[in-house]
Amino acid sequence: MKKTILITGSSTGIGRSSAIKFQKEGWNVVATMRSPEKETELDQLENVLVTKLDVLDLQSIENAINEGIEHFGKIDVVLNNAGYGLAGTFESASRESLMRQFGVNVQGLFDVTQKALPHFRANKDGMFINISSIGGKMTFPVMPVYHATKHAVEGFTESLAYEMEAIGVKVKIVEPGAIATDFGGRSMDFQHDESLTEYNEFVAGVMGKFQEMMDPTKMSTPELVADVIYTAATDGTDTLRYRAGADAEQLLNARQAMSDTEFKNMMKTQLGLA
Repeated sequence: MKKTILITGSSTGIGRSSAIKFQKEGWNVVATMRSPEKETELDQLENVLVTKLDVLDLQSIENAINEGIEHFGKIDVVLNNAGYGLAGTFESASRESLMRQFGVNVQGLFDVTQKALPHFRANKDGMFINISSIGGKMTFPVMPVYHATKHAVEGFTESLAYEMEAIGVKVKIVEPGAIATDFGGRSMDFQHDESLTEYNEFVAGVMGKFQEMMDPTKMSTPELVADVIYTAATDGTDTLRYRAGADAEQLLNARQAMSDTEFKNMMKTQLGLA
Protein backbone atom coordinates (compact mmCIF):
# COMPACT_ATOMS: atom_id res chain seq x y z
CA MET A 1 0.00 0.00 0.00
CA LYS A 2 1.30 3.43 -0.94
CA LYS A 3 2.27 5.72 1.90
CA THR A 4 0.73 9.16 2.20
CA ILE A 5 2.26 12.44 3.35
CA LEU A 6 0.36 15.60 4.27
CA ILE A 7 2.38 18.78 3.72
CA THR A 8 1.53 22.26 4.99
CA GLY A 9 2.66 25.27 2.98
CA SER A 10 2.85 23.45 -0.35
CA SER A 11 2.36 26.43 -2.64
CA THR A 12 6.02 27.44 -2.79
CA GLY A 13 9.55 26.63 -1.71
CA ILE A 14 10.35 23.64 0.46
CA GLY A 15 6.73 22.51 0.72
CA ARG A 16 6.21 22.52 -3.03
CA SER A 17 9.51 20.76 -3.73
CA SER A 18 8.67 18.16 -1.10
CA ALA A 19 5.29 17.48 -2.69
CA ILE A 20 6.97 16.91 -6.05
CA LYS A 21 9.72 14.76 -4.52
CA PHE A 22 7.38 12.44 -2.65
CA GLN A 23 5.04 12.13 -5.62
CA LYS A 24 7.96 11.15 -7.86
CA GLU A 25 8.99 8.55 -5.28
CA GLY A 26 5.55 6.92 -5.51
CA TRP A 27 3.85 8.40 -2.47
CA ASN A 28 0.36 9.82 -2.19
CA VAL A 29 0.57 13.53 -1.34
CA VAL A 30 -1.93 15.78 0.41
CA ALA A 31 -0.53 19.14 -0.71
CA THR A 32 -2.15 21.80 1.44
CA MET A 33 -2.05 25.57 1.05
CA ARG A 34 -4.05 28.65 1.92
CA SER A 35 -5.22 29.28 -1.66
CA PRO A 36 -5.56 25.94 -3.47
CA GLU A 37 -7.70 27.58 -6.17
CA LYS A 38 -4.54 29.28 -7.45
CA GLU A 39 -2.61 26.03 -7.91
CA THR A 40 -2.04 24.97 -11.53
CA GLU A 41 0.76 22.37 -11.35
CA LEU A 42 0.49 20.10 -8.33
CA ASP A 43 -3.18 19.38 -8.96
CA GLN A 44 -2.22 17.90 -12.33
CA LEU A 45 0.03 15.24 -10.78
CA GLU A 46 -1.16 11.70 -10.20
CA ASN A 47 -1.84 10.75 -6.57
CA VAL A 48 -1.70 14.36 -5.38
CA LEU A 49 -4.65 15.91 -3.56
CA VAL A 50 -4.46 19.69 -3.38
CA THR A 51 -6.63 21.12 -0.63
CA LYS A 52 -7.01 24.13 1.63
CA LEU A 53 -5.22 24.37 4.96
CA ASP A 54 -4.49 27.61 6.76
CA VAL A 55 -2.58 26.91 9.97
CA LEU A 56 -4.37 29.86 11.60
CA ASP A 57 -7.77 28.29 10.84
CA LEU A 58 -8.50 25.28 13.03
CA GLN A 59 -11.48 24.14 10.94
CA SER A 60 -9.40 24.13 7.76
CA ILE A 61 -6.81 21.96 9.53
CA GLU A 62 -9.46 19.43 10.55
CA ASN A 63 -11.01 19.46 7.09
CA ALA A 64 -7.69 18.90 5.31
CA ILE A 65 -6.69 15.99 7.54
CA ASN A 66 -10.11 14.36 7.21
CA GLU A 67 -10.11 14.88 3.44
CA GLY A 68 -6.67 13.34 3.14
CA ILE A 69 -7.70 10.28 5.15
CA GLU A 70 -10.93 9.91 3.19
CA HIS A 71 -9.16 10.25 -0.16
CA PHE A 72 -6.15 8.00 0.47
CA GLY A 73 -7.31 5.85 3.41
CA LYS A 74 -4.47 6.76 5.75
CA ILE A 75 -1.90 9.48 6.46
CA ASP A 76 1.57 8.17 7.32
CA VAL A 77 3.61 11.37 7.60
CA VAL A 78 2.75 14.97 8.43
CA LEU A 79 5.29 17.55 7.26
CA ASN A 80 4.86 20.73 9.30
CA ASN A 81 6.44 23.13 6.86
CA ALA A 82 4.27 26.28 6.77
CA GLY A 83 6.01 29.31 8.19
CA TYR A 84 7.49 32.75 7.56
CA GLY A 85 10.04 35.10 9.09
CA LEU A 86 9.42 38.32 11.00
CA ALA A 87 12.51 40.52 10.78
CA GLY A 88 13.41 43.99 11.98
CA THR A 89 14.00 45.70 15.29
CA PHE A 90 12.04 44.26 18.17
CA GLU A 91 11.00 47.69 19.42
CA SER A 92 9.35 48.36 16.05
CA ALA A 93 7.27 45.18 15.97
CA SER A 94 3.56 45.49 16.70
CA ARG A 95 1.99 43.15 19.19
CA GLU A 96 -0.22 41.83 16.39
CA SER A 97 2.82 40.92 14.29
CA LEU A 98 4.43 39.14 17.25
CA MET A 99 1.28 37.13 17.84
CA ARG A 100 0.96 36.25 14.15
CA GLN A 101 4.58 35.09 13.98
CA PHE A 102 4.01 32.70 16.87
CA GLY A 103 0.56 31.85 15.55
CA VAL A 104 1.87 30.60 12.21
CA ASN A 105 5.25 29.15 13.19
CA VAL A 106 4.35 27.64 16.57
CA GLN A 107 0.63 27.50 17.38
CA GLY A 108 -0.19 26.48 13.82
CA LEU A 109 2.31 23.64 14.04
CA PHE A 110 0.83 22.66 17.42
CA ASP A 111 -2.69 22.60 16.00
CA VAL A 112 -1.80 20.52 12.93
CA THR A 113 0.09 18.06 15.13
CA GLN A 114 -2.71 17.80 17.68
CA LYS A 115 -5.41 17.29 15.03
CA ALA A 116 -3.40 14.55 13.28
CA LEU A 117 -2.54 12.70 16.48
CA PRO A 118 -5.79 10.73 16.97
CA HIS A 119 -5.28 9.16 13.51
CA PHE A 120 -1.68 8.24 14.29
CA ARG A 121 -2.54 6.98 17.78
CA ALA A 122 -5.33 4.76 16.44
CA ASN A 123 -2.92 3.27 13.89
CA LYS A 124 -0.04 3.05 16.40
CA ASP A 125 2.00 4.43 13.51
CA GLY A 126 2.92 7.73 11.90
CA MET A 127 5.58 10.41 11.73
CA PHE A 128 5.78 14.16 12.20
CA ILE A 129 8.58 15.98 10.43
CA ASN A 130 8.87 19.56 11.65
CA ILE A 131 10.75 22.14 9.61
CA SER A 132 12.93 24.13 11.95
CA SER A 133 15.99 26.04 10.76
CA ILE A 134 19.60 26.59 11.69
CA GLY A 135 17.86 29.52 13.36
CA GLY A 136 16.48 27.09 15.92
CA LYS A 137 20.02 26.43 17.22
CA MET A 138 21.76 29.80 16.63
CA THR A 139 20.74 33.35 15.80
CA PHE A 140 21.24 36.25 13.41
CA PRO A 141 20.57 39.88 14.33
CA VAL A 142 17.22 41.59 13.60
CA MET A 143 15.28 38.33 13.78
CA PRO A 144 14.68 37.74 17.50
CA VAL A 145 11.03 36.76 17.23
CA TYR A 146 11.56 34.40 14.28
CA HIS A 147 14.41 32.74 16.17
CA ALA A 148 12.21 32.46 19.25
CA THR A 149 9.66 30.49 17.21
CA LYS A 150 12.24 28.12 15.77
CA HIS A 151 13.83 27.53 19.18
CA ALA A 152 10.31 26.72 20.36
CA VAL A 153 9.85 24.19 17.54
CA GLU A 154 13.13 22.53 18.49
CA GLY A 155 12.23 22.22 22.16
CA PHE A 156 8.67 21.12 21.46
CA THR A 157 9.73 18.42 19.01
CA GLU A 158 12.52 17.03 21.16
CA SER A 159 10.24 16.71 24.18
CA LEU A 160 7.29 15.40 22.17
CA ALA A 161 9.43 12.54 20.88
CA TYR A 162 9.29 10.80 24.27
CA GLU A 163 5.51 10.42 24.42
CA MET A 164 5.23 9.74 20.69
CA GLU A 165 7.62 6.81 21.03
CA ALA A 166 5.27 5.33 23.64
CA ILE A 167 2.45 5.17 21.04
CA GLY A 168 4.51 4.10 18.03
CA VAL A 169 4.85 7.52 16.40
CA LYS A 170 8.13 9.10 15.27
CA VAL A 171 9.04 12.78 15.42
CA LYS A 172 11.84 14.41 13.43
CA ILE A 173 13.31 17.86 12.82
CA VAL A 174 14.85 19.19 9.60
CA GLU A 175 17.17 22.20 9.97
CA PRO A 176 17.77 23.99 6.65
CA GLY A 177 20.36 26.70 6.24
CA ALA A 178 19.95 29.49 3.69
CA ILE A 179 17.66 28.18 0.97
CA ALA A 180 16.88 29.75 -2.40
CA THR A 181 13.14 30.15 -1.77
CA ASP A 182 10.86 33.16 -1.49
CA PHE A 183 11.53 33.32 2.28
CA GLY A 184 13.22 36.68 1.85
CA GLY A 185 10.31 37.97 -0.22
CA ARG A 186 6.72 36.80 0.14
CA SER A 187 7.59 34.79 3.25
CA MET A 188 9.42 37.63 5.02
CA ASP A 189 7.80 40.38 7.06
CA PHE A 190 10.28 43.20 7.69
CA GLN A 191 9.36 45.84 10.24
CA HIS A 192 11.59 48.72 11.28
CA ASP A 193 10.41 52.15 12.37
CA GLU A 194 13.01 54.56 10.96
CA SER A 195 11.92 57.22 13.43
CA LEU A 196 13.83 55.11 15.98
CA THR A 197 16.98 56.65 14.55
CA GLU A 198 19.35 55.00 17.01
CA TYR A 199 18.90 51.68 15.17
CA ASN A 200 19.07 52.90 11.57
CA GLU A 201 22.80 52.52 10.92
CA PHE A 202 22.84 49.08 12.53
CA VAL A 203 19.80 47.86 10.58
CA ALA A 204 21.07 49.21 7.26
CA GLY A 205 24.41 47.49 7.77
CA VAL A 206 22.91 44.14 8.73
CA MET A 207 20.32 44.11 5.95
CA GLY A 208 22.98 45.05 3.42
CA LYS A 209 25.09 42.08 4.48
CA PHE A 210 22.04 39.83 4.37
CA GLN A 211 21.42 40.88 0.77
CA GLU A 212 25.00 39.90 -0.10
CA MET A 213 24.59 36.55 1.66
CA MET A 214 21.24 35.80 0.01
CA ASP A 215 22.76 35.17 -3.41
CA PRO A 216 20.67 32.30 -4.84
CA THR A 217 23.74 30.96 -6.66
CA LYS A 218 25.43 30.40 -3.30
CA MET A 219 22.43 28.94 -1.48
CA SER A 220 21.01 25.45 -1.23
CA THR A 221 17.93 24.66 -3.27
CA PRO A 222 14.51 23.69 -1.91
CA GLU A 223 14.99 20.41 -3.80
CA LEU A 224 18.01 19.65 -1.60
CA VAL A 225 15.88 20.17 1.50
CA ALA A 226 13.15 17.97 0.01
CA ASP A 227 15.74 15.21 -0.45
CA VAL A 228 16.72 15.50 3.24
CA ILE A 229 13.05 15.39 4.25
CA TYR A 230 12.55 12.27 2.15
CA THR A 231 15.56 10.65 3.85
CA ALA A 232 14.11 11.52 7.26
CA ALA A 233 10.79 9.96 6.28
CA THR A 234 12.24 6.75 4.89
CA ASP A 235 15.57 5.91 6.56
CA GLY A 236 13.92 3.78 9.25
CA THR A 237 16.01 5.28 12.06
CA ASP A 238 15.15 7.14 15.26
CA THR A 239 17.38 10.06 14.26
CA LEU A 240 15.87 13.26 15.63
CA ARG A 241 17.66 16.04 13.71
CA TYR A 242 18.67 16.36 10.07
CA ARG A 243 20.69 19.27 8.71
CA ALA A 244 20.10 20.54 5.18
CA GLY A 245 22.77 22.52 3.35
CA ALA A 246 26.53 23.02 3.61
CA ASP A 247 26.09 26.28 5.52
CA ALA A 248 23.86 24.52 8.04
CA GLU A 249 26.67 22.04 8.74
CA GLN A 250 29.29 24.79 9.00
CA LEU A 251 27.34 27.19 11.21
CA LEU A 252 25.89 24.56 13.54
CA ASN A 253 29.26 22.88 13.95
CA ALA A 254 30.77 26.28 14.77
CA ARG A 255 27.99 27.02 17.26
CA GLN A 256 28.64 23.71 19.03
CA ALA A 257 32.40 24.23 19.13
CA MET A 258 32.47 27.88 20.23
CA SER A 259 31.54 29.68 23.40
CA ASP A 260 28.68 32.18 23.27
CA THR A 261 31.15 35.06 23.09
CA GLU A 262 33.29 33.43 20.41
CA PHE A 263 30.33 32.70 18.18
CA LYS A 264 28.83 36.17 18.63
CA ASN A 265 32.17 37.77 17.73
CA MET A 266 32.48 35.57 14.64
CA MET A 267 28.99 36.55 13.50
CA LYS A 268 29.65 40.24 14.15
CA THR A 269 32.80 40.01 12.04
CA GLN A 270 30.97 38.30 9.18
CA LEU A 271 28.19 40.87 9.29
CA GLY A 272 30.54 43.86 9.47
CA LEU A 273 29.46 44.73 13.01
CA ALA A 274 32.81 44.22 14.73
